[in-house]
Amino acid sequence: MTTLDDALAAIATDPGALFEPGPLEALKDLRSENPAKFARVRADAKASKAVSMSEFDRLTAPRAPGDAGSEMFPEVDPWGDPVDGGDLLNEIVATFQCHVVADPATIHAAALWVVHTWMLDAATVSPIANIAAPEMRCGKSVFLTALGKLAYRPMQVANIAPAALFRAIEAWSPTLLIDEVDTFLAEHDEARGIINSGFTRDSAFVIRCVGDDHMPTKFATWGAKALCGIGKIADTLADRSIPLRLRRKTPQETVTNIRHSDPAIWEALRSKIARWADDHMGEVRRLRPTTIEGLNDRANDCWEPLLAIADTIAGEWPKRARSAAAILHGLDADAPSIGAQLLADIREAFGTKARMFTVELLAALVADEESPWPTWNRGRPMSARQLSGRLAEFGIRPGTVRNGLTTAKGYALAQFSDAFTRYLPADTAVSSVTSSQPRRGAGFEEFPSVTRSPVVTDHETLKRSCGAGCVGVTVETGNWPEEGAGVTL
Repeated sequence: MTTLDDALAAIATDPGALFEPGPLEALKDLRSENPAKFARVRADAKASKAVSMSEFDRLTAPRAPGDAGSEMFPEVDPWGDPVDGGDLLNEIVATFQCHVVADPATIHAAALWVVHTWMLDAATVSPIANIAAPEMRCGKSVFLTALGKLAYRPMQVANIAPAALFRAIEAWSPTLLIDEVDTFLAEHDEARGIINSGFTRDSAFVIRCVGDDHMPTKFATWGAKALCGIGKIADTLADRSIPLRLRRKTPQETVTNIRHSDPAIWEALRSKIARWADDHMGEVRRLRPTTIEGLNDRANDCWEPLLAIADTIAGEWPKRARSAAAILHGLDADAPSIGAQLLADIREAFGTKARMFTVELLAALVADEESPWPTWNRGRPMSARQLSGRLAEFGIRPGTVRNGLTTAKGYALAQFSDAFTRYLPADTAVSSVTSSQPRRGAGFEEFPSVTRSPVVTDHETLKRSCGAGCVGVTVETGNWPEEGAGVTL
């Protein structure tokens, strides 16, 4: 147990020690036993600017008697001896492989994410673990259950009101595990914003009016979250996620029913994670991993806390973590957003033409029956207004186009130059995005079908071994004036 003097000395030397378990417990005791002295310590912490005061107050808040969190989330006793991080992750991987069928990249990412849930005080970003599968009966709920058995303060929710959601996060800082997220968000659209807000520590809060006087009040939303559902989630959520892809097992693949697993295995793993997290919190917090070349900025943000854990553990895990990131997010790069798909299909429609009437462009778009445009308008083809609305997001607006003696509303190819450069791959030939989807099954291979940079290969594929896991207009700008201005080309 860290004494108060030790805690204050540690904080004076390194303000970041505020996030260490020992000093935190000492400060909580001080807040309860000597409020006046605590106020002076709080003032010093504020002057140091090492942590926001709202975060300081949350971290040092003493547990109230009868706190429901103590009943919902029993305390985990850390393992008695120091824990080797590599051995710990290997045990987690082997245990997961006993119960789910997935590629090594998914299992490795999940193991790192589970450890991350115990080290939120060392992170500034907390990525969502997005468990996805193309069809039912692929083990999604089983995997979510497995994550919950090892995550810090797991709280599985399938039917919770948004108001209760952010209050639960504020009160208990749980790891949220949301099953059937597609149905959940359809019924509670406000919850999407709450989940999104918890991605970065600095912006992890929502403001709601409470009480009879409707006082605007700030609620913390910082915490780990895992989502589980069929198909794609909203782009804003996917952009903040690490995709964990599952596949339906074949008759030759066997797994153990998680309901029949030995509770002692999970208990021992939780205890080991708690010990390793306590021992290495400061090291992980100070580490700044190198980014992964070829991943976009948001994907690198998602992987930062996981890479910090892998780099701290060292051995094979830095390589495995970066390989998993390249594989999982490299596949995502093959699946464009709807806006990027529209731009790519427009580029193909123009071909060598310099300008097109709107009706011409729409006809070319809806001619591809495999694209979304033939049924975009509630089962009917995309309308001119819908097209202009989508393109307005890229700063592109229709004007008056002349072809020979005919004039009508339309677009010039030069208008799209900037958008093509910014949102479409530079090395891609003029072709429809629809035709460049990954081949069937590519999402479940260890490596994507297209070689990416960097090529990070992990030749060591862990074998499933339950026994092993169970051990201890102008042309220059490309923009038109407002619609109806009568620009002529």
